[in-house]
Amino acid sequence: MIVLLTDFGLGEYVGVMKGVICQHAPDARIVDLCHDVTPQCLVEASWLLSRSYRYFPTGSVFCCVVDPGVGSDRKAVAVQTTRYSFVAPDNGILWETLKLESVVAQREIPVPAEASRTFHGRDLFAQAVAEVDRGKFEALGPATTKLKHLDLPLKGREGLVVRIDRFGNCVTNLPPQGQTHYSVTLGTRRESMPSYPTYDAAEADRLFIIEGSCGTLEISLKNGNANAELHASAGDKIVIE
Repeated sequence: MIVLLTDFGLGEYVGVMKGVICQHAPDARIVDLCHDVTPQCLVEASWLLSRSYRYFPTGSVFCCVVDPGVGSDRKAVAVQTTRYSFVAPDNGILWETLKLESVVAQREIPVPAEASRTFHGRDLFAQAVAEVDRGKFEALGPATTKLKHLDLPLKGREGLVVRIDRFGNCVTNLPPQGQTHYSVTLGTRRESMPSYPTYDAAEADRLFIIEGSCGTLEISLKNGNANAELHASAGDKIVIE
């Protein structure tokens, strides 16, 4: 199974990648994890991958193309763990996930001379992930031991906004503490917010805290868009205590 994670949205780019994959691995099963990552947002992509990959069958190959350095001298890599394989630009997008896995092998993938400087998803990563799916990991390129780190900071009760979902919920990497109220500091804004176990239990027209499906705290607005009030972005520091 090949699993795609990109910031390409609903345009033609994902479809073209799938076309290239099918040329090289006609029997591959392709699954879309997410294509609405905020453009060039490595924090969000890293979070989504690290919190989602474990729900896929052992042996799945993840192709992660959120690539603000496309066309530069950044490397392309493939990483094999005891359970999964990952193909991505070497920009830190894999780091949080690999901290949870046992790495077996790493390969640097050469950039083809004819590759577009703006679409390595098509001209590099799609073919590479197809080769991994066909069991040809070792043929991708030379072994490498170095990968770029991208940690998502979490120190005490200070963490990050890691994603704004399509409902406007501000997802953080902060664990819950079982409180009925929390003090929230986001930028210059500081306020007390109640906590509820479900959206239905929350008061209308008031920001509140809820434990989201990833097991971390989110700021929400019942039947509304919390981020329309907060104007947060993935990567923003936040304190919830």
